[in-house]
Amino acid sequence: MNINIYGSTGIIGRKTLNLVDNNFPKLKINLLCAKSNLKLLTQQILKYQPKYAFLYDQEKLPKFKIGRTKLLNLNELLSYLKSSKSNFSLLAISGYKSLYFLESIIKNTDNLGIVSKEAIVSAGHIFKKNNYFKETNIFPIDSEHFSLFELFNKINIKTNVNTVILTASGGPFYKKKFNSLKDVKFNRAIKHPKWKMGYKNSIDSATLVNKCLELVEAHYLFNIPFNKMKILIHPEAIVHSILEFDNFVSHFNLFKNDMSIPILNFLFQLKIKNTYNHDQYYIKDYQSFNFENVKKDIFPIYNFFNSIDKQKPQNLIKFNIGNEFAVNLYKKGSIRYTDIYRIIKKVTSLNLYSSVNTIKDIIYYHEEIENKLSNIKI
Repeated sequence: MNINIYGSTGIIGRKTLNLVDNNFPKLKINLLCAKSNLKLLTQQILKYQPKYAFLYDQEKLPKFKIGRTKLLNLNELLSYLKSSKSNFSLLAISGYKSLYFLESIIKNTDNLGIVSKEAIVSAGHIFKKNNYFKETNIFPIDSEHFSLFELFNKINIKTNVNTVILTASGGPFYKKKFNSLKDVKFNRAIKHPKWKMGYKNSIDSATLVNKCLELVEAHYLFNIPFNKMKILIHPEAIVHSILEFDNFVSHFNLFKNDMSIPILNFLFQLKIKNTYNHDQYYIKDYQSFNFENVKKDIFPIYNFFNSIDKQKPQNLIKFNIGNEFAVNLYKKGSIRYTDIYRIIKKVTSLNLYSSVNTIKDIIYYHEEIENKLSNIKI
């Protein structure tokens, strides 16, 4: 049994490697892929001795082997993915660039754990139309989608589900009016109260963009109509999703806010005895649950997201790209925190409706919008 990890130097990748190392010794690390952190990738290569490794930032890549691992360039990686089979793959690459690999990964792995929400948001309509999701066992790793996955495996989805609810912690500015946050600094905005995440997901949690993107993911992954989904603020971040039925009964899925749980459940498909300690996840530790509707003066992005025509994939792609663009500007200090919302609205309203019927179309559409943004007045 082997596993390929795309995004091995990120938080999810590092956690997965640690869990495999300590609990699943028969699962061999076959391929490690990272964006630019050569130092950490080198440490991982030396420790886990994968057969292959890839660094997206090719300029940093040394021209020699690291241990016995073969370092692949982009063409070699794409060729390898098309011609090889893996038992497990974990896709934890932030941003749309995982689209370069996603199609080949789906067609050539038995079990795919996926944490790349931007890729599903941009290309979910294609994978749904072409039944790509049936070509492998898709296992969502994001806590909300993992929780829905668990519920739908236990409950007949054809029963009368009235509403599917995804919960949001509210992030670091829970209960603060959006207009009061103009001068919030980047380092404060990335301090999530419950989860340890990369800067992009942390900012998206603060603005609630992450939850909007997760609604799109849920729509594509589970075929849930948008009008049957909504968001509730749940600051304890223990209940991750709720199914409300027509008979007034609701099913809650709750677990500790620890990404080890979805990752472990993905790896449990190995049906290999593991040694993980369950004692730290007892229900007695959960003291109280609070739920609130999303308020537009705190999270205005949710109202805007609900207003756009989501039957046009281009609108979802523009929303996604506008957010990536704005978050990167905010990280650089070029805009204020509250400008993120303004820029998302501006990019989503761009009159660009090119074809998005293939993965190549979508990548080209992304590039077209990015070129447009390089000249846009912010």
